Amino acid sequence: MTVRPGIEVLVADRPGLVRGARAGLLAHPASVDRDLRHAALLLDEAGADVVRLFAPEHGVTGAAQDMVPVDETRDPVTGLPVVSLYGRSEAELVPRPEHLAGLDTLVVDLQDVGARYYTFAATAIRALPACAEAGVRVIVCDRPNPLGGILVEGNTVDPAFRSFVGELPVPQRHGMTIGELVLFAARVRRVDVELEVVPCDGWHREDDFPGTGLPWVLPSPNMPTLETALVYPGACLLEGTNLSEGRGTTRPFEIVGAPWLDPRALAAALEAEALPGVRFRPLVFTPAFHKHAGTPCGGVQLHVFDRRAFRPVRTGLAVVIAARRLDPGRFAWRTEPYEFVADRPAFDLLAGTDAWRRAIEEGASAAEIASGFAVHEEEQRSRIAEYGLY
Repeated sequence: MTVRPGIEVLVADRPGLVRGARAGLLAHPASVDRDLRHAALLLDEAGADVVRLFAPEHGVTGAAQDMVPVDETRDPVTGLPVVSLYGRSEAELVPRPEHLAGLDTLVVDLQDVGARYYTFAATAIRALPACAEAGVRVIVCDRPNPLGGILVEGNTVDPAFRSFVGELPVPQRHGMTIGELVLFAARVRRVDVELEVVPCDGWHREDDFPGTGLPWVLPSPNMPTLETALVYPGACLLEGTNLSEGRGTTRPFEIVGAPWLDPRALAAALEAEALPGVRFRPLVFTPAFHKHAGTPCGGVQLHVFDRRAFRPVRTGLAVVIAARRLDPGRFAWRTEPYEFVADRPAFDLLAGTDAWRRAIEEGASAAEIASGFAVHEEEQRSRIAEYGLY
């Protein structure tokens, strides 16, 4: 199977869309074709005049860690000026009129990872009204969902908990491509913007990423492998706690734990859950940075042996619950501001509701919480049927 991402389809089959355009490009390190040529170069070859780059979280180069503001600068590879869409306040997530001045087109080429919390789709979506106001058309070059487009899991976002990690009312594992997410947002919010989504060629919803023939380029510093993306929809929940989600290790989100946890007890508790498609190996790790940097942590590594059966969100919930039960005195919910929000707990923003946290505090199991997913998942399958491009 050969899959062409939207950027390849655009420059090879539909170059007239951008030929002669004064374009901005919203991109990151994974904005490349199968030969690892960056989208900026490809657009130039297609006849576009790329005058500036726009950077999502982590920056155009992907060097900035999570929630680290990215300053406006100049790209060291292309030499183009860079507008940061991830600054020091929520207002800086949206391009200002001066950023769009002189442009007629904004091209978006971002690799998503299939999880609601991953902020790249939110960046593109929040740019739509600004582009509409400025009269700038938006072209989204679509890319495969690396988790496939069939399986969905989780709950939708309660409007009271909408945030940059809960931009759309879709489950944690949403089963949509970034192009589909942007199209959905534009239509349901009735954004009067000229929008074109260039679909991938040759991709089908049931396809896994390894079968596409495309290279995996880490789109952010802690998304080094496809295996990371697979566990991320659940393991990211640990960001809402004082547990390490493995940042600062070579296997972020696959390795989790805390200094006070007994790794064997944690592994035994999780193995007893008989969660589908995954096993847990006890280990000790020392993060080089981020939570508990330099301190040995007891924890587990998630080993996914059946991708089709694995349910990352239920698994992430099980990890949080098991760690809390093993040491409720030292387990804690994150209280620091999270993604520009200070008045609601980070865990609630990730869950899209405070019901999960309250249920955990009342002693609920992961299976009991997950039993409420079905209605949300059915709604999501209906959205995919309506807005799906594949």
